[in-house]
Amino acid sequence: MGLIERLWAAGEFPVRDGLYRPDDTGLEVHVEGPGAYHPDAGQPIPFRLGARLDVAETVGAEGSTEGDADFESPLPDGSGWMAGGGSGMGNIGYLARLGADRSLLWVLAMWSSNPFVGVRHEGTRAVFTNDWGNLLHLDLTEPVFARRHP
Repeated sequence: MGLIERLWAAGEFPVRDGLYRPDDTGLEVHVEGPGAYHPDAGQPIPFRLGARLDVAETVGAEGSTEGDADFESPLPDGSGWMAGGGSGMGNIGYLARLGADRSLLWVLAMWSSNPFVGVRHEGTRAVFTNDWGNLLHLDLTEPVFARRHP
């Protein structure tokens, strides 16, 4: 069992913005603009994926945080689940894709997103809502968010 799997099994995830996989690979995540704190509900949370992360170094330097789960929702195609919630003083949010057996496929940690409280599905897209009512859109068919990554 790798570091990310151990953290997830303990109810934790890395603190640093990133997309983390149970094989201990990861990508930087950059939140652009004030989307997470925008006072108008329904605003998008713009973000982009960046360079590869050294997961062990990142967790060693910045640590992990306990996750508070706010939702777990089955995917419409029956292939698994989406989960999400938050941590910290209300500023940290996370999203996770789980397999049909609820095993972790990836967890997306965002320091300034606020907790995610729900998801709805629009075809292959998952639309997540944080506790400010802001939205994060992910296309679950994109290779990085698919059930198995390349």
